[in-house]
Amino acid sequence: MTSYGMAPPPGLPAYRDLNVLRWLTAHTASVTGDVVYFLALSWSATRAAGPSQVGLVIAAGALPRAVLMLGGGVVADRFGPRRVAVASDATRCVVILAAAAAVLLIASNLWLLIPLALVFGVVDAVFMPAVGALPSRITAPEQLARIQGMRGLSIRLSNAVGPLLAGVVLATGGAAAALAAAGALFAVSLALLLAVRVSPLPSIPQRASARSELIDGLRYIRRHRMLAPLVTVIGLSEMCFSGPVAAGLVLLADERGWGATGMGWIASAFSIGAGAAALLLAVRARVPRAGPAMSGALFITAVGAVALGHTRSLPYAVVFGALIGLTSGITAAVTGALVQTETDPRYLGRVTSVTTLCALGLAPVFFPVVGVTVAVWGAAMFFTVCGGICLLAAVFGIAVPVLRRAELQTPGPPPASSLSPSSKR
Repeated sequence: MTSYGMAPPPGLPAYRDLNVLRWLTAHTASVTGDVVYFLALSWSATRAAGPSQVGLVIAAGALPRAVLMLGGGVVADRFGPRRVAVASDATRCVVILAAAAAVLLIASNLWLLIPLALVFGVVDAVFMPAVGALPSRITAPEQLARIQGMRGLSIRLSNAVGPLLAGVVLATGGAAAALAAAGALFAVSLALLLAVRVSPLPSIPQRASARSELIDGLRYIRRHRMLAPLVTVIGLSEMCFSGPVAAGLVLLADERGWGATGMGWIASAFSIGAGAAALLLAVRARVPRAGPAMSGALFITAVGAVALGHTRSLPYAVVFGALIGLTSGITAAVTGALVQTETDPRYLGRVTSVTTLCALGLAPVFFPVVGVTVAVWGAAMFFTVCGGICLLAAVFGIAVPVLRRAELQTPGPPPASSLSPSSKR
C-alpha cells in the first residue's frame, strides 16, 4: 500500500493531538452551523411562501453544490485546502450574518432566500472538498482510521445538537436569530481553522487551467490502481444511504402504519449504530484486513436493508436500522481512511470532491426515484434495490484483488524520539 501522508511522524493518538482536535472542533461547529442554517432556511421558506416553495429553495442550494463540487476540489488543490477552507468559512459567516440582518429588517421572502441558498450552495461546493482534504495533512498515516471515526462522531453529534439548537432559537428569536446562530458557529469554525497547522507539500505543481487540472484529477483517479475501484465502491455504497434511505424510511413508516414515532425510532437506531461504529474506530483505530472488512460490512448492510424493507414488526425494524447504521458507518470510515492514505496530497482536494459528490451532492437526484419506486412497487422493493446495490459493491470489493488485499496502517508505540508537534509544547 502506498502512503502519501505528509504529517509529522507518529506521536500522540489523534484524539490527544491538539492540532487534530482543533480541526475536529472546527468541523463540528461547521456541520452544526449547516444544520441550523438548513432548518432556518426551510422554516423561513415555509413561512414566506408556503410548503410548496420549500423544495424550490432547497433545490436552489443543492443544485450548485452538486454541479460545482468537482470544481471545488480543483480550487482546494490549487490554493491549498486550509486556505480554501478558511476563505469559504469566512464567506459563509459573512453571507449568513448579512442574511440574518436582512431577515430582521426586511422579513423573509423568496427573492432573499433563493439567492442565499444559491450563494451558500456555491460556497459549500468549495468548502466541503477543502475541509475533507485536511486529515492527511494534519496527522500521521496510521491515525487516519481513527480520525475518520472521530469525524463520524462529530457528524452524529452535530446532527443531534443542530436540530435542537435550531428549534430553540427559531421558537424564541425567529429566523433571523437562527441565521445569526449559524453565522456564529461558522465564526467559531473559522477561528479554529486559522489555528490548524498543516504539513507542506513536497513540491508545488505547475499552474494549469482549472479545466486541465480537473481533467488531470479525474485521470489520476481512473489510472490509480486502488482509487479507481475504491471510488466505484464508495459511489455504489452511498447511492442509497446518503439521503434516499432517509426519505425511504418516511415512506416505509407511512406504509406500515408506524407513524412519525416509528420512523423516529428507526432513524435514531440508525444514528446510534453509526455512532457506535465511529466510536469503535476512534478508540481502537485498528481495522485488520481493511478490504475484506469493508466488503463484509457492505454485505451485512445489504442483508439488513432487505430485511428492513420486508419486516412488518417495528421492533425488528429498529434492530435492522441499528445494524445498517453500524455496518454502513464501518464502511464509510474504512473507505474514507483508504482514500486519505492512498491519495497523493496534491490531488486530495479533487479526489475528495469526487467522493463527496458521491456521498452528498447526488442525493437530491435520487429523491424523486425514491418516491416513484415506493408509489409503484412499494417500500419493500425500494429497500430491496438498495440491498442489491450494496451487495454489488460488496462483490466488487471482493472481486478486485487490490481492494481485497487493502490494508490500513495501524498505530504502534511511538519511538522515544518521535513526538508530534502538539506533544512538544
